[in-house]
Amino acid sequence: MTKNRIHILNTFIDNLSMQETLQLIQKSIASKTQLHHVVVNAGKLVAMQKDQQLRESVNSSNLINADGQAVVWASRLLKKPLKQRVAGIDLMHKLVAMAHENKQKIYLLGAKQKVVEKVAKTYANQYSQELVAGYRDGYFSPQQEVQIATDIAQSGAQLLFVAISSPMKENFLYKHRDILQGVHFIMGVGGSFDVVAGLTKRAPLWMQNAGLEWFYRFAQEPKRMWKRYLVGNTTFIYLVLKEKFKKA
Repeated sequence: MTKNRIHILNTFIDNLSMQETLQLIQKSIASKTQLHHVVVNAGKLVAMQKDQQLRESVNSSNLINADGQAVVWASRLLKKPLKQRVAGIDLMHKLVAMAHENKQKIYLLGAKQKVVEKVAKTYANQYSQELVAGYRDGYFSPQQEVQIATDIAQSGAQLLFVAISSPMKENFLYKHRDILQGVHFIMGVGGSFDVVAGLTKRAPLWMQNAGLEWFYRFAQEPKRMWKRYLVGNTTFIYLVLKEKFKKA
């Protein structure tokens, strides 16, 4: 938990730049103190209004970044301006490179077996075979969670990236953080493995900066994403305006 936290829609968000976030994570790993990281976007903030377990899992994290540009805009409207968006996938890329430089190991949990295998091979080829301490797909039952967390803890990894949909990844990391105590950085990365594996394309930089990355994602899979983005974004705007006028 940092001193520079704001509070929006019942959620804490750390007001840090990408560089400040990286420095904080590096310091935590160096001190061998576990840091539980999470990112929030418009959809997750909407879900957290009704999902008490998700809200507890997120707000109990040590470090919370704004993954979506809409959250940054909302912070400005509510006169609690965040410094910048810290996209989870961008942070993951930088942390994997940092782990390689520092001779640390990572563990990859999530996505389909073929996808996570490809991600592991991609990182091994890009950096080194020693980088990846282990990996497994994200399809498992609640009864398997303790054993999976134990396997990760015993893998020798210092960083864990979990590419499972919300709220499962947040709740998994929150519930099993004690078992994972020896893993010094744990983070949910959503659909990032699909991007690394080349199954999903990221929006062009201009669309990311314009806050239109959600639309680019929606255009790729409209049948699956329409409710998440169109309904979710509309609800988010309503909640932000409601909080704005409530304070006014």
